[in-house]
Amino acid sequence: MDILIENNYEGKLIREVLKKDLGYSVNMIKKLKFSPDGIKVNGQWVTVRYVLKRGDVLSLHTEDKPEDVSPYIIPVDLPLEVVYEDEYVTVVNKPYNMPSHPSLGHKLDTVANALAYRYRDITYVFRPTNRLDRDTSGCMLTANTRDASYKMMKAMMDGRIRKSYIAVTEGVPAEREGVLRSFMHRKDDSIIEREECSPDAPDAKPAVTEYKVLCDNGKEAVILASPLTGRTHQLRIHFAGIGCPMVGDTLYGSGSEYIDRHALHSWRTVFPHPRDGEPVTVTSPIPEDIAMLIEKLGLDIDNIE
Repeated sequence: MDILIENNYEGKLIREVLKKDLGYSVNMIKKLKFSPDGIKVNGQWVTVRYVLKRGDVLSLHTEDKPEDVSPYIIPVDLPLEVVYEDEYVTVVNKPYNMPSHPSLGHKLDTVANALAYRYRDITYVFRPTNRLDRDTSGCMLTANTRDASYKMMKAMMDGRIRKSYIAVTEGVPAEREGVLRSFMHRKDDSIIEREECSPDAPDAKPAVTEYKVLCDNGKEAVILASPLTGRTHQLRIHFAGIGCPMVGDTLYGSGSEYIDRHALHSWRTVFPHPRDGEPVTVTSPIPEDIAMLIEKLGLDIDNIE
């Protein structure tokens, strides 16, 4: 990556630009410092103590190398809809029943496999900014470069990435909109399940969810939910915790005759673009199985805002 130095960076130490302006982590800066081609100005190697001048060209070698590519992610030609794509970011509309990343029993059927195939002609490293449960559909963000990944992860940790989900629940929340707050951790006797817990419990982490009931029939509800934290199964646990488990959720609720997975879809994501920080809004249409479920329950969400 080459940066032409103008007024915004003139007179600054490279270290300051890397840390404060570009948002690089300590580890990222170390990698650049100890790489022979990591940091150059006007084609010459420099240290991070170099003071930048107007007209300088700062070159940062952040490109991926073949040895960075995981040998465990095998390119596989799988159907996967891309809803946003540029050199920095790819956002996919993940179908349900597709894991995000390879694991035992799922080595060739994941989002990672599909994207590795899509970008098979370049050096590609799979870097998900967020992951979705296997049976949760919708927007899933991935970064296409090391630089973009650091910026996207920092944006995520700073709460600058806003995710909105559509959920169908058994039961209707007592309040039409509100904020659910609790602490969560992994259940002692399970490697999959999580649960709400005391803030003093081992590994307890805060979980916060904003929500709004879009419509209901007295027994079920369609809800717009935004997790402000990123706990595993957070939305499923929060709504089960108020007596409104998601339709079809066999882990925290019960199965359904209308849908063969939990009714949860990552509908819209707003994120600051890693190039310039400008907000990007990406939407994944509600999938057919959830749309049919909503219709069968006599609910109507034609005007989601």
